Amino acid sequence: MKFDDYRISDEIKKSLNKLGFKRPTDIQFKAIPPIMRGEDVLAIAQTGTGKTAAFAIPLLDRFQFSKNRRREDGIKCVVMVPTRELALQITEVFEEIGRGTRVKTFCVFGGVEQGPQIDKLQDGIDILVATPGRLFDLVSQGHIRLHRVEALVLDEADHMLDLGFIHDIRHLITKLPRNRQTLFFSATINEQIKELAYSLVNKPVRIQISPKDPVSKNVDHSVMFVEMDDKRFFLERISNQNPDKKILVFVRTKVRAERVQKAMERVNITADVIHGGKEQKDRLSAMKQFKKGDVKMLIATDVSARGIDIPNVEYVVNYDLPDQPENYVHRVGRTGRGTAKGIAVSFCAPEEKPILDEIQQYLTKDIKVIEVEKEDYEATIDFSADAKYDWKALIKEAEQEEQKIKAAKSKKVKAKAKKKK
Repeated sequence: MKFDDYRISDEIKKSLNKLGFKRPTDIQFKAIPPIMRGEDVLAIAQTGTGKTAAFAIPLLDRFQFSKNRRREDGIKCVVMVPTRELALQITEVFEEIGRGTRVKTFCVFGGVEQGPQIDKLQDGIDILVATPGRLFDLVSQGHIRLHRVEALVLDEADHMLDLGFIHDIRHLITKLPRNRQTLFFSATINEQIKELAYSLVNKPVRIQISPKDPVSKNVDHSVMFVEMDDKRFFLERISNQNPDKKILVFVRTKVRAERVQKAMERVNITADVIHGGKEQKDRLSAMKQFKKGDVKMLIATDVSARGIDIPNVEYVVNYDLPDQPENYVHRVGRTGRGTAKGIAVSFCAPEEKPILDEIQQYLTKDIKVIEVEKEDYEATIDFSADAKYDWKALIKEAEQEEQKIKAAKSKKVKAKAKKKK
């Protein structure tokens, strides 16, 4: 079936054609019809399956022809997402697919001044994409009215639970009309997610796209055993061997992200960083530079990069293994999107082997190991610009120490000579 066969507006079909969307993915094929019928949907689908378009297409079509289109009556749809970057990305998808329609989409998120967002809301919008914190702030201040909401979408719901937003979500429900459509999208399913989902949806159509291998077949993923302190040398090597490729590097903490960036700077490799401690404008700038290809390496933490769709990421490096096994799938899923091929490699230090075991249990299979010969390992370090930098620094330090010793000896000799006089 092609998108041309769907009973959706010509404007949306035209946009899909321009974007190169000819046929629906599995999640789109299964989710679009029930959403168009107004049914609640509980969908479990891994990253990179096209789930944003799965709810954007039918919602845009509905509000394009909505009988009650007066914006002053309030927002028609709320899409709640866990992170700022994802909010912007989903808004972009709605705007691209909805270009030519009369539907107006806007997003609000924290970390920036709320004044301009309030001004935009007062102009009237149809679809609001929002992160929980800023959404509740604006609702409590009376700047967002939810009494006319016809559809609620929870995207990356499992990640919102990880970030502790479950109470905020339940509180939001009390402010929404009971007679609404609820679409619940999650990459993983467990008892807590089931409990939340079934408390929100009404007789939902359940869709689960879960291939035997949770890692996309388009991704060649492997692991390399590397000492913790030597990881920077191997990242430098990968970058130098792939100068024209976009490389997304995952680390465990904000501090690690900054340290890895500094290590790359020392060897003349330009890299940007995104993590929760960065100013929003800096995070957006880093994402923009990386998307355009002006910067080839982006270093990120899990929270900041979850769910983000960056075009043409050829390489993912797990500099640190993730604490949560399912995050491995989310990370490597940043490459090999759609029909593109991708490469992902993980650096595993001896102390991280228990984490690797958990990841392999989650995948129900072993990850391919890249064997590094001792000579090759040593050469990677020896030929590193960072190693040379360290070596020069040590020589300089030794020379300075030697000069201090000589000066001290000379001082002692002079002191003895004075005593003899």
